[in-house]
Amino acid sequence: MKVKFITSASSIKNAIEPNFTEVALLGRSNVGKSSFLNAFTNQKIAKTSQTPGKTRLINFFEVEDERKKYILVDLPGFGYAKVSKSMLKEWGKNLDEFLKNRFNIKLFIHLRDARHPNLDIDNNVDEYINSFKRKDQQLLTIFTKIDKLKQSEMAKLKQKYPNALFVSNIKKRGFDKVKSKINEILWGKINE
Repeated sequence: MKVKFITSASSIKNAIEPNFTEVALLGRSNVGKSSFLNAFTNQKIAKTSQTPGKTRLINFFEVEDERKKYILVDLPGFGYAKVSKSMLKEWGKNLDEFLKNRFNIKLFIHLRDARHPNLDIDNNVDEYINSFKRKDQQLLTIFTKIDKLKQSEMAKLKQKYPNALFVSNIKKRGFDKVKSKINEILWGKINE
């Protein structure tokens, strides 16, 4: 997999031309989105931080794997971030506009923290995406930080979310399944 950073944008108005299929990455501010990106691409492409809410722009990465090229769109984390209310409102407006009007997004990836699987903020994001998601778009839930769970907790989580995927950014577990699932959703199953 080859990955390169293209650019950052504050809104859909100054985003790159929608020439390729896009995968939008969403997650609340301290879910480990940057760590996920780095583990997923096996490169340090995103800055990790102890302070939630560091990603403030829409970041575009070109991903080229053995099959095709797509754009991975890293969106600002929602929820807690040390910024003014007016900036949060502006982010919300820009993200809403981007997500609803970016016609070439084929997949929304929603990262959720395995230790806190039932947060209202995450449930609301799923509802929000499902409220405008088109037939040609899919929503994929990926739980991060599974290394922090006991086996019994993990079993319960898998039972409650049978269609979700599970990763450990630290132990780099689960990313082969994530890559396969993305390829399957974007390009269809490979005929073996």
